[in-house]
Amino acid sequence: MKFGPVPLDRAAGAILAHSEHLPDGRLRKGQVLAEADIARLRAAGLESVDVAVLDAGDVHEDAAATRLAEAVLDGAPGLSLSRAFTGRANLVAEAPGVVEVDAAKVTAANLLDPMITLATVAPWFQTHPGGMVATVKIIAYGVAAEALDRAAEAARGAIRLHRPCYATASLIVSDTADGPGLRGVEAIRTRLAGLGMRLKQTLSCPHEVPALAEAMAAANGEVVLVLTASATSDARDTGPEALRRAGGTVARFGIPVDPGNLLFTGRLGERPVIGLPNSARSPVLHGVDWVLARTACGVPIGDADFAAMGVGGLLKEIPTRPQPRQRKQAG
Repeated sequence: MKFGPVPLDRAAGAILAHSEHLPDGRLRKGQVLAEADIARLRAAGLESVDVAVLDAGDVHEDAAATRLAEAVLDGAPGLSLSRAFTGRANLVAEAPGVVEVDAAKVTAANLLDPMITLATVAPWFQTHPGGMVATVKIIAYGVAAEALDRAAEAARGAIRLHRPCYATASLIVSDTADGPGLRGVEAIRTRLAGLGMRLKQTLSCPHEVPALAEAMAAANGEVVLVLTASATSDARDTGPEALRRAGGTVARFGIPVDPGNLLFTGRLGERPVIGLPNSARSPVLHGVDWVLARTACGVPIGDADFAAMGVGGLLKEIPTRPQPRQRKQAG
């Protein structure tokens, strides 16, 4: 691609590099100059104009963005592609879910030519209908077809949307005499709604192993959520032990996400169970959001997946949490 100023008598068919404000209106950058446009520029007193001229092997920015975005999409269900404009094409979610990103493919595509860029949301990002999950931007007005073809092949199938496979959930809230009661139920309901799920049932019981176990056995939602009055402090504490008493299994206690460290997971028959920390009563971004979204979408979470959550897992510092603080200098 050639770029720079040219006389107006050689500008027809070239791409306008910068917008031009003329007495009769504006010519926008990126448009292909026609003879009528040249006449307007000349009438405004200009003798030359900055343009881009594509070489024989170049692909126009919009066509290039579309081609790369189509490769990234690769027919994946639940995602749609916007019409390219000014070298940009977006991939948009058509439904709620979590986004699987092949980071190696994205990196490989971005290594081939600085003018060819692909940006995505973070892996396992929870999205909503209409949410943008990736954008392709061709920085120049055109790129070499060879580089574009290599980038498209490198990025093929880099994005997938996992949609929720459960429709309902039960929430079990244990309580004590001076406990928080049902505070936080609406925050949980809102989390479920964001995944297209319904809070089918809310059960309340004393914070005791037998009572919790009985409530778990009575739960009829496809996913079982447990919000205990007292924080779970050990894999044998009240919440996990009640799950075992109900005939379920505990898979994990403790995750490297803050807030959310004291979460536990397991199963009750075929149904996933998530034990929620007390901090999940707040609607702020929380480790439970990461775990609930993947669970709702049927995405397995193993020990390696939990370990990887530590990178970026510091979601919010809680000022009231006891921790070392910078001490004042002695006078």
